Amino acid sequence: MSQATAQADARVGTHADPTSADARADADFIIIGGGSSGAVLASRLSEDASCRVLLLEAGGRGDGWVTTTPFAGAIQVSRRVNNWGFATEPQPGLNGRRGYQPRGKALGGSSAINAMVYTRGHRSDYDAWAAAGNPGWSYEDVLPWFIKAEGNARLGAPWHGRHGPLRVSDLRTDSPIHTAWSAAARERGHAVLDDFNGAEMEGLGTYQVTQHEGERWSVARGYLQPHRDSRPNLRIEIGVRALRLVLEGRRAVGVEVLQDGRKRTLRAAREVIVSAGALQSPQLLMLSGIGDGATLQALGIPVAHHLPGVGRNLHDHPDFVFGYASDSLDLAGLSPRGGARLMREIGRFRRERRGMITSNFAECGGFLSTRSGLPAPNVQLHLVVALVEDHARKLRLGHGLSCHVCLLRPRSRGTLSLASADPLAAPRIDPAFLQDPEDVRELIEGYRLTRDLMRAPSMQAFWRKELWSLGVDSDADIEALLRRRVDTVYHPVGSCRMGGDAMAVVDASLKVHGIDGLRVVDASIMPSVVSGNTNAPAVMIGEKAAAMIRRA
Repeated sequence: MSQATAQADARVGTHADPTSADARADADFIIIGGGSSGAVLASRLSEDASCRVLLLEAGGRGDGWVTTTPFAGAIQVSRRVNNWGFATEPQPGLNGRRGYQPRGKALGGSSAINAMVYTRGHRSDYDAWAAAGNPGWSYEDVLPWFIKAEGNARLGAPWHGRHGPLRVSDLRTDSPIHTAWSAAARERGHAVLDDFNGAEMEGLGTYQVTQHEGERWSVARGYLQPHRDSRPNLRIEIGVRALRLVLEGRRAVGVEVLQDGRKRTLRAAREVIVSAGALQSPQLLMLSGIGDGATLQALGIPVAHHLPGVGRNLHDHPDFVFGYASDSLDLAGLSPRGGARLMREIGRFRRERRGMITSNFAECGGFLSTRSGLPAPNVQLHLVVALVEDHARKLRLGHGLSCHVCLLRPRSRGTLSLASADPLAAPRIDPAFLQDPEDVRELIEGYRLTRDLMRAPSMQAFWRKELWSLGVDSDADIEALLRRRVDTVYHPVGSCRMGGDAMAVVDASLKVHGIDGLRVVDASIMPSVVSGNTNAPAVMIGEKAAAMIRRA
């Protein structure tokens, strides 16, 4: 295959004839990163036929069977398929262990590899953003953008949208674990909720998921695939690594990229928008000379703009996973009888798009307060219909069940920094897990609450042996176990924080402080992590940013 043919194959869309006033430009807007926020931006900005949009994605198309089939999704996380598969720096709070940081590497970003759980967070999360000096980001401000994005198969007004590009539906697994989970909640005195995104959030139940008729519905599937061949002003290129932003004075005018072994420079007439995620957006800024001046100089990177907050404020939900051995074939696992059932379930999936193969694994869960008097739940649970250890990278024979408990509002704050000036090197990721003693205390409370729930009669009927948590009862022993096993639940945020102070990176319109023609639009702009899964908020950020840009 010739280089020209390979480059043509890498273009998912087509390129319109220039209509901009800047005839040298490759597009009006260049969006770096085709993940949950970037895909939304490309779709919404290209609704204006006079606006040329170029979307650049380092990974592939993200539309193969391993992505669209929910049950196969675990392969992507555990085996680094469509996945950057980063690792953290050694974590002092985790006994010096390196954590695992899977991130989506395909159109759709992490929505192409995640557990598809659709939650938005608590209203107080967004009200706190606004109160911290970010007008327009309160819960009442952002709710319309959640609703616009959502195409919910069952739930509607006033909390949900029915016609948005992001399909959301109930699970189609028909698993008896759903009934057992709700029964266990009642046995332990917890509320049972049908909707975690409505008037109330505290309680337990079965999650809605970003699926349509039993298949994964990534953000790319909803926002890009319907338009990639019908909008000549939307150009999508895959397999493109952004190396650095191109600046002229204090204005971003383009990006230098590597594709098919060849470097080239792409120019934007209006704006460059970085949507590479909480781990790679700050990396790209720093590689371009935007960040803490002394740190950049030490790496030999010329300082274009001293902006010390770049890479600071990185944080994530620290997460502990309980494991249980089971004999139930209603749970996924490795056994001869389980293999025979899996074959039958594959047949059912092909016929009906129902059953085990539609599972997102994290089927049930909810939000709880570990003590009375809290203004909002402080832990989230994910009940997984399989035995998961070390992100499913360690496999055990037999069947099992897992339950995650994560701390929703961690106080620990870490950093994202450069390992070197090499743009192809992985960044240094330090989420500072369990650095703050209060995080440890609250997660111990969450541990006790979750284990009590899993020992309720309706749940205990599904397992025969509690694994690594058995006999771990004192605070000291629980803390030691947490430090041995806690890791990410895949929600890194905050490394290009939104705000108006000296350590903020972007303002409330997501423009980078001190640089014209440059925005960051993704989960990195969150001042603090939301109380829940971060994919739906990343979509909302893309929707709101697109509207702000189109009004400009």
